[in-house]
Parts: sequence; C-alpha cells; structure tokens
Amino acid sequence: MGISDEISPADAHGGSSPGKEQQAAGVGILLQIMMLVLSFVLGHVLRRHKFYYLPEASASLLIGLIVGGLANISNTETSIRSWFNFHEEFFFLFLLPPIIFQSGFSLSPKPFFSNFGAIVTFAILGTFIASTVTGVLVYLGGLTYLMYRLPFVECLMFGALISATDPVTVLSIFQELGTDTNLYALVFGESVLNDAMAISLYRTMSLVRSHAASGENFFMVIVRFLETFVGSLSAGVGVGFTSALLFKYAGLDIDNLQNLECCLFVLFPYFSYMLAEGVGLSGIVSILFTGIVMKHYTFSNLSEKSQQFVQAFFHLLSSLAETFVFIYMGFDIAMEQHSWSHVGFIFFSILFIVIARAANVFSCGYLVNLVRPAHRQIPAKHQKALWYSGLRGAMAFALALQSVHDLPEGHGQTIFTATTAIVVLTVLLIGGSTGTMLEALHVVGDGHDGHDGSLDF
Repeated sequence: MGISDEISPADAHGGSSPGKEQQAAGVGILLQIMMLVLSFVLGHVLRRHKFYYLPEASASLLIGLIVGGLANISNTETSIRSWFNFHEEFFFLFLLPPIIFQSGFSLSPKPFFSNFGAIVTFAILGTFIASTVTGVLVYLGGLTYLMYRLPFVECLMFGALISATDPVTVLSIFQELGTDTNLYALVFGESVLNDAMAISLYRTMSLVRSHAASGENFFMVIVRFLETFVGSLSAGVGVGFTSALLFKYAGLDIDNLQNLECCLFVLFPYFSYMLAEGVGLSGIVSILFTGIVMKHYTFSNLSEKSQQFVQAFFHLLSSLAETFVFIYMGFDIAMEQHSWSHVGFIFFSILFIVIARAANVFSCGYLVNLVRPAHRQIPAKHQKALWYSGLRGAMAFALALQSVHDLPEGHGQTIFTATTAIVVLTVLLIGGSTGTMLEALHVVGDGHDGHDGSLDF
C-alpha cells in the first residue's frame, strides 16, 4: 500500500524513528484487516437474511466511509492515516489484476461468445457513445453557465472516466435472485470489457490534451486507440496460449510437481498484465483475455489437485481485492479534500450520465436487434435492466484520482469530487434498489429454457 512511499522518506530524512513508523504501519494494517473481517461477516449476515437493500459492496463502502469519517474528526496520527491513502498505482498494479483475471477466468465461454457481438457493441460502441454524450453535455452545460466550465478535451476525459461501470453489486444480486441468464451474460460481459474501453478512452484523451499543440487529427486518435486495444488483446491471447503450450508439453502434471505447477500458473496472469503495461498497452484487456484463454486451454492441462487449488485461489484473491477496494475507497472519500463549491457540476453530471447511459443502451440494443433473428432479440425489459445496472465504482474513482494529477489546479479536483458523489450515490442507491427493480421489470426467475442452445449459461 505504498510501503516504499511511506517508510523510506521518513528513514531518509530522519523525520521519525523506524520503530515509530513500524508501529504506525502495524496499526494501519490492523485497522484494514478489522474492516475486512467486519465486511465479510456483515455481508454474510445480510445475504443469509436476504436483505438486498444493503449489498456487500455497499456495506463495505459504508464501513470505509464511517471509519474514515471517525478518523478524520478524531486526532488520528498522520502516519497511521497515510496507510489509507488511495494510491492509484497500488489499485491498478495490485488490486485490479486479480479482479479482472477472475472475471475472465470464471467466464463461461459459451454464453459469453454466443453473445459476443452484443457484448462488444455495448462495451465498445456503447461506451464510446456514453463518454461522448457525457463529455458534450458537460461542455454545453459549462457554456450555458449551468455548471463549472471545463475545456472540451477535459470534458471528454471526464466523460470517459465516468463511463466505467462497476456492477459488482448488481451481479451478486442477479445471482442470488436467479435472474435470466441472457441478461446476466450481457451485464457481466459488458462490464468487463467496458472498464478496458473506458481506460483506453481516458488515456487517449489525455494524450490528445498533452499533444493538442501538435494538431493530431481525430483519425489518428481512433488509430491509436485501436492499436492499444488490438495490441493488448493480442498480448493477452499470446501469453494465454504460451502458458497452454508450456503446461501441455512440460510434463508438470505429476504429484510431486504440483507446487511448481501452481506457482507457474499464478505468475502467468501477472506476466500478461505487466507486459502490456510495460509496453504502453492496456493491462486490463490483456489480463482479461489471458484469463479467458487460460481457463479454456491451460486449465485442462493441470493435474486435478492443481485445478482445485488455482480455482479456489483466484476466487479468494478477487473476493479479498473487491471487498478491500470498496473499503479503501470509502475511507479515502472521507479523508480526501473535496471541492464542494461546484454542487451544480455534481447535480448536472448525474443527470447527464443517466441520459448518456440511456443513449448507450437503447441505441446499441436497437442496432443488435436489427441483425438478430426474432427469437434472439434483446427484450425491452432486459435493456431497461442493463441501463439501470450502470453503477460507477472503483475504476471511475481511480481514474478521477489520476485526473487530479493530470489536469490543472481546480479542474481535476472538481472532476474528482463529482465522481466521488456519483460513486457513493450509485453504489448505495442503485445497488440497494436492484432487487426491487428486477421484480418491477419481472426478470427475476426468468429462467431460460435453452430453446436455441446458443445462449445457455
């Protein structure tokens, strides 16, 4: 959690004794472990009593907010507080990879690839529509003095980062209530690819902003984005197939080599992620497709004991990372400095992302239904559920925190405060009302009879 950031400077400058720093680190980590334990226990109790108004992710966020608020008003030592600072590098390099890999690894290939056309349309074209609509509306809002005015490219950066959906809460409730499998496949697939698309768009817009003077045209921006996306996808698939060949021909599936087999399997996803990040591509796209390929081709080359271990290990790792992200985020929201002077920016941003999400889902749903046969159409109630499922979470928060460093004084802070408000509202309000929404749309227990065989989950 930025250990080098916190301990080394103190040692170098003699600001405080190593013993004192170590004690602060111990207290900080102890608090985090206590909050994790509390989140898991509370989540279990809520699930057991079928209380869907406060999902596990919302409970974790609230725990972080409450403890952060108490630490803020109490006289907590700065050295202990610093252990809770949300470092976007820590999030992108350590917390995000296991979550994204598990998404790809646990993905059932059949429903994902049978709906691949629709998922790609929603995740790539839809996210592009949503981020552009949000960016343009925010810019127009600034021009008409409805809200704080930002330059056009910065509005598009905000549109890109706020288009990153994170329906962890919604998906867990979908599973609990036995929602229609087609809908689950669409929401899950769109959310996984959408994160990668949002990051790629944000980075592309950031590059456009920094190279604005060079007069790079729109066509080159599209080419650069496609290079990043296709390059990352290729890197991920390449690493996945390399691991499959290694495990097939290296003869590691014998009992006394189980430890080596598991160690190698666990290292390959991180290799894929760091390779893509190291050459300036998207680690998320890379590790996602590594997960899909490794589940499909590498997993079957493992011994039975290793298969059980890696499946349990990645599930455990992603559950810990996911819960920790929401606690971490809640704590940081309570501790960070916020620019609450632009309430109009927050209010209109919420309104604009609702409009942009509708433009994304309903226009893409219309396009998909144009080319699909009658029995595979996406019904209106599924499109409404997909529109409602667009929570904003850790990805938007991390990118907004990055924008504080990327943008001039005040602009990044305004974007960060607006994103924080949107994340808290969507996770608590939309997350808590998902069960009611599903029942209102009559998609609960809409089991699928598998009549066409292509959409079975």
